[in-house]
Amino acid sequence: MTAVHFGAGNIGRGFIGLALHSAGHRVIFVDVDDSLISSLAAADSYRVVETGTNGIVHTVDNFTGVNSATNPETVIKSIAEADIVTTAVGPRILEFVAPLIAKGLAARTSSTPLAVMACENAIGATDTLKSFVAVSASVAEMSRAQFANTAVDRIVPVQDPTEDLDVTVEAFSEWVIDRTPFNGVEPVIPDAHFVDNLEPYIERKLLTVNTGHASIAYLGLCAGARHIAEALAMPSVAVVVDAVLDETTRMLVARHGLDEAAQRAYVAQTLARFRNPDLDDELVRVGRQPLRKLSRHERLIEPAAVLSESGVTPRALMQVVEAAMRFDVPTDDESVELQRMRTTLSAEEIASTVCGIDGGHPLSPPLVAAIERTLG
Repeated sequence: MTAVHFGAGNIGRGFIGLALHSAGHRVIFVDVDDSLISSLAAADSYRVVETGTNGIVHTVDNFTGVNSATNPETVIKSIAEADIVTTAVGPRILEFVAPLIAKGLAARTSSTPLAVMACENAIGATDTLKSFVAVSASVAEMSRAQFANTAVDRIVPVQDPTEDLDVTVEAFSEWVIDRTPFNGVEPVIPDAHFVDNLEPYIERKLLTVNTGHASIAYLGLCAGARHIAEALAMPSVAVVVDAVLDETTRMLVARHGLDEAAQRAYVAQTLARFRNPDLDDELVRVGRQPLRKLSRHERLIEPAAVLSESGVTPRALMQVVEAAMRFDVPTDDESVELQRMRTTLSAEEIASTVCGIDGGHPLSPPLVAAIERTLG
């Protein structure tokens, strides 16, 4: 069995690649980082080290690396012959991965459909990838694949650069996959969990883990902190983060009928993960790409919009939005653009263009007020 995985970074090697390896697949890592791909192609194995005194050390072998920029034909041939294709490249890179998948489907002769799963921190990421693939693939070629949305969760801390291909990860991981596209014949991935209704799992993760992580980053930076654990130890940050996750819990319970006690236990577990010193991360890294994180169906605006539509003002989420507007990191292109907008656009224009909230939406008044506090 063979799996092609786009994105040979720490998540790719330390989570998805490991799970595919454990399922018995030969993993072909695809990336544009020539140094990383060369290391993978030359190596016999690498280790995935779980944090903690009882953490397990996994050895991954039976893999290789291919540079999609310099060797696209090998990538296409690999996709044509593979059983599974996965990604962990970031939602905005899916558009550039899609043409290779389309060409791989065109070259495919197997009667067994290719399982395609985008493992990204975004709602409906595989649907997004599928739409990009469909731009250049025919209906017949698209029928050669089964596209399944997923929800993925594993914290991978900043790595020691001397570790080369080895990856340190937290012990906790969750990979949930929508089983419905597979018509009763799901891929065999023991470390994944197949469900009939994925949406609650995606939103529970995105609007708890990712919302919480981003909230700590933006609030912590405004408070002068540099790392996640440091920021969460500040009472002024912790109290707002607690309030944010109380708001998202309220929204998730109402929308999906989640058991409230179970959701609050999930929140407590998430905060404990954030406080783990072995998983500490830089706030600047967690907060990067603020335009995406402030967009309409992402971790801050989506729950705020749903709450406001039910008559609830999401005050804590608006505090995070205000902090996110102040994310000023010259090395992050989205931060640079956001700061340009703060000096050239009105609060109403930013709310509309960045957050997708127009004046008639009930979230508009508190959102515009939050943005206005950062202007001038």
